[in-house]
Amino acid sequence: MIDARQHPPLGTTDLLVLATDFDDRGGWVLDSQFQSQMGGAYLLAHGLGSPVADASASVQIPHPGEYHVWARAKDWVPAHHPGRFTVTIGDQTLETEFGANGQDWSWERAGTVSLSEGAARIELHDLTGFDGRCDAIYLSLSDVPPPEGNNAVTRAWRRRLRRLPASPENAGKFDVIVVGGGVTGAAGTLAAARLGLRVGLIHGRPVLGGNASVEIGLTPRGETGPLVHELIARHPDGDLLARDVLDREANVSVFTEHEVFDVVVDGRRVTAVDARDTRTGAEYRFTAPIVIDCSGTAIVGLLAGARTLFGNESAAEYGEPSAPAEHLDQHHGHTVFFRTRESDAAVTFPDVPWAQEVAKDYANLNGQLSEPGVDNVPGPVAGRFRTPDPEIRRRMLVPATHFWEYGQWLDPYTQGEQIRDHLLRAVYGTFANVKQIEPETYANLALDWVAFVAGQGEFRRYLGDYVLTETDIREHREFPDAVALNSGPFCLHYPIDKDYDFRLRDWKWDTRDGLPFEVPFRCLYSADLDNVMMAGKHISVTHIAGSTTKFMGNGAQHAIATAAAAALCLKHEVTPQRLAADHIDELQRTVAGLTEAGVGSAQS
Repeated sequence: MIDARQHPPLGTTDLLVLATDFDDRGGWVLDSQFQSQMGGAYLLAHGLGSPVADASASVQIPHPGEYHVWARAKDWVPAHHPGRFTVTIGDQTLETEFGANGQDWSWERAGTVSLSEGAARIELHDLTGFDGRCDAIYLSLSDVPPPEGNNAVTRAWRRRLRRLPASPENAGKFDVIVVGGGVTGAAGTLAAARLGLRVGLIHGRPVLGGNASVEIGLTPRGETGPLVHELIARHPDGDLLARDVLDREANVSVFTEHEVFDVVVDGRRVTAVDARDTRTGAEYRFTAPIVIDCSGTAIVGLLAGARTLFGNESAAEYGEPSAPAEHLDQHHGHTVFFRTRESDAAVTFPDVPWAQEVAKDYANLNGQLSEPGVDNVPGPVAGRFRTPDPEIRRRMLVPATHFWEYGQWLDPYTQGEQIRDHLLRAVYGTFANVKQIEPETYANLALDWVAFVAGQGEFRRYLGDYVLTETDIREHREFPDAVALNSGPFCLHYPIDKDYDFRLRDWKWDTRDGLPFEVPFRCLYSADLDNVMMAGKHISVTHIAGSTTKFMGNGAQHAIATAAAAALCLKHEVTPQRLAADHIDELQRTVAGLTEAGVGSAQS
């Protein structure tokens, strides 16, 4: 129960109720993935067109009186207001329909309510089932509105009202901090723990696995091996076993729902990582002599000011035959996964002109996820899409999940919600088109599941002491500091379809010769930071080379190598760069012991 008497710094008449305070979320889900963009975790009415059950929170009103009420919400399609909801406090339902004011995230005044001292209930009532969203409710006997935006002022205001410290609290000291709990980060954590290191794993989501998690559901591809197989086995509900495996390791502390927002830098070293608890807003400082960034977003390096690579390098930059003639400032976009099902009876779907604005006439639901770990599944197709366009390459007729992709020219750090929302509109609009174009055929068709967490593509990559290229991979260049084998094709995405901006224009799946290739250790540490290593889609590679090193199984191999390097850096009191120069044989032997098969043979 939220009690203003326990949060009095702005006066005992102020009460801030966050989305995370709703003890009964009903049918709403907690969406915390855009905190750095919009300022908090929020409740999302993700009902796929059917209004969800009410969410409610218990609060303690400190004094009787006439309270001014504001709700922080977003009208996510301003011209149409698809995500609307009302608020009830006690037995009084406010007249305002939130999510309909044409504004991005903002505080909307809802009038006043007369409240008695003591317990009261706040309820959110969804009106549409189409992703209404509420960040917080603010009640005050004063008529002073809350501060707008997501900045130092608003964050300080929230901290004061919630009685949170102004500076991050100590979260402990570790031998190594791993940032990012996808398959890559989980593998690095497990490897480091088995080498005897105390590991703090910081992960923004409530479940581990990243793009392979139950929230998204991709199949890990590339190199795997015994250690990775421990982590990527699934429970019956699709959740990975990764959390169970790591919880059995005495040296591992897992901090889920913690988002990294800052680092402490001393010269060329990151001495601490600051993360915010996405449920409470409390901030914590994690300290360690070694940091391994497995976030996929290069967040540690960006916060520390390290150089990164971005975009599609031109052919001239690294002599790559598959690279474009000119450097392109674009990247792989994001994908929202979904599945449909046939019901036993007719299923209606609301009119969604706001979604069909994005989908246009597209009526092809191919590329579904049938269950976590099983993607690229066919789906219902209607109208002219039943007959393939003869001008479309045969490869583009594959029911590929990742053909649904958007955001290649947007910044996922600051525009992630916009990217996800555009893809939601594309899926909803396409589904509506299929049912409307062939109403009898698809009368019973229902949306079974649509992810609200997007699968993320490649964005920025660290600059290491070496940049791996397409030519290195094709020619199987041998490296004296090779510490990992990677495998898989060059998986190149070419945006955007001439008619539909949420679809790929073309896709190249270049299997090369099918043989694994070496990744040198120099690609796995920052050229600018003496104690930061990296693994996954943001290692030091070109865009073309990264289209194969990005596979989750491959990233796990990078992570295992960096875990071994962390142990040896601590043992010899050297930087990764000095380790590469002076102790590479020992590093390779240690990696071989962790992978069991060694770096000389592949595990497909």
